[in-house]
Amino acid sequence: MILGKTITVVMPAYNAEKTLARNYHEIPFDIVDAVILVDDHSTDRTIDVAKELGIRHIIRHEKNKGYGGNQKTCYNKALELNSDIVVMLHPDYQYTPKLIASMSHLIANGVYEVVLGSRILGKGALKGGMPVYKYIANRILTLTQNLLMNQKLSEYHTGYRAFSRKVLEAVNYNANSDDFIFDNQMLAQIFYAGFEIAEITCPTRYFKEASSISFRRSVTYGLGVIGVSLSYFLQKTGIAQFNIYKNNPS
Repeated sequence: MILGKTITVVMPAYNAEKTLARNYHEIPFDIVDAVILVDDHSTDRTIDVAKELGIRHIIRHEKNKGYGGNQKTCYNKALELNSDIVVMLHPDYQYTPKLIASMSHLIANGVYEVVLGSRILGKGALKGGMPVYKYIANRILTLTQNLLMNQKLSEYHTGYRAFSRKVLEAVNYNANSDDFIFDNQMLAQIFYAGFEIAEITCPTRYFKEASSISFRRSVTYGLGVIGVSLSYFLQKTGIAQFNIYKNNPS
């Protein structure tokens, strides 16, 4: 806990057998109260490793639901456990768990309701091995998104995120896509609900075992990102309405 607020780390996992233990052992358990691992129907020993590590809350999807579908299960379970602060940590060891405390303190102290670990602030992205084409695409997409959404984030595409319970209860993330575009839809929902987002600089690691999507899927993702930003712009200007921006029915 921090200031009496419970902290839960959620780990959306898919074939994370080789990296899960390293990631888990760096989690600051002096402040983290619970860990939830959701396995998206992996074909390796992810579940076995999670059990060996003693992770208490393990959920296995009987069929692959996708990255967004995995996160929905993560956040629903975290709310069920009455978590006050929820940190999404990828189990592929691309992001360092050592920033969990810093991100959580910002939320626990009421400074921000959402904190992102940005690979673009500083020189963490290229230094950590991000492919140049992905870096360039990240910068172009982020610029486009900031213009359409009237925001100033350094990047929208990091997978390292921390949320307050208030945010998770306010936005209807269950209405989002089950694919990778989920992340951007959720940020759009958060901005639309009136929350501000903090960013802290975050080193990243690109290596063989770290998860990554193909060039073809990256193109599809990029087009989807622009679509989300356009939907936000149209929703804010009253030109059109989209279901993802409706109030959370719960």
